[in-house]
Order: sequence, then C-alpha cells, then structure tokens
Amino acid sequence: MPEIASRKHVEVIVSVVDAALEDAAASLGLTGGAITPSELAAVGVTQGPGLVGALVVGVAFAKGFAYAAGKPLVCVNHLEGHLFANLLAQPDLKPPFIFTLVSGGHTMLVHVKAWGDYEVLGETLDDAVGEASTR
Repeated sequence: MPEIASRKHVEVIVSVVDAALEDAAASLGLTGGAITPSELAAVGVTQGPGLVGALVVGVAFAKGFAYAAGKPLVCVNHLEGHLFANLLAQPDLKPPFIFTLVSGGHTMLVHVKAWGDYEVLGETLDDAVGEASTR
C-alpha cells in the first residue's frame, strides 16, 4: 500500500535514524550514547527503484541531514540496499548465492554471482508481495 508506506516513513524516520546512530555507537563499543552526525563520513540513502512516495521521504530527509551535518550524500540503488543489509546480520556472507528480495514494490529471485554482478532469475509480473493488502 504505497500511500500508507509513505505516511509510515514520515512517522518513523527520525526515530529510525536515532536508533541507527545509537546502534552504531554500541557496535563500535563507544559509551555515552549515539554517534553524532559530525562523526559520520557520509550520509547514504537509497534513491530507487521502489515506491516513489517512500523513497521521496528518505531522500528528502537524507539531503537535509547531510546538509546539516556538512557531509556528502551518497545515493545507492534501493534494491541493492536490501541485498547489502543482509551483511548486518551475516557479515561473513559471500557470493555466490540466491537472494530472495521482497520489498514494497519488488519481488524477485536474484543470483548474486559476485558483489555488483547480479542476474534476476525471476520476478513478479504485476504486484509485489509488499503491495498485498491484508484487508
């Protein structure tokens, strides 16, 4: 539900970024709270493809955040962002493997031959699983 997803992104984006900065500090063994924006090297954001409304929320927030922090903005492919997010839970993950991508606007099986070398094996032709309604 693209419109609902966009609204939810607006509602939670600040708390998600705050939690990410706190988690980053904890994972680095830093005490005293969260990493500050000035300690970042850059601000990354997924720019597409995907649900336009939700992406606009993220890009707009990231632009303002990067500008306020005086840091460069690095835009990445949204679908590749889903792929690389797996490294947070599985840092030793190495290709080749098959990746199941289930996102708001995409559902596909991808052969990850190497980082940056992908082959889509199959994808939905109409709606994505993430657009399914539970009503």
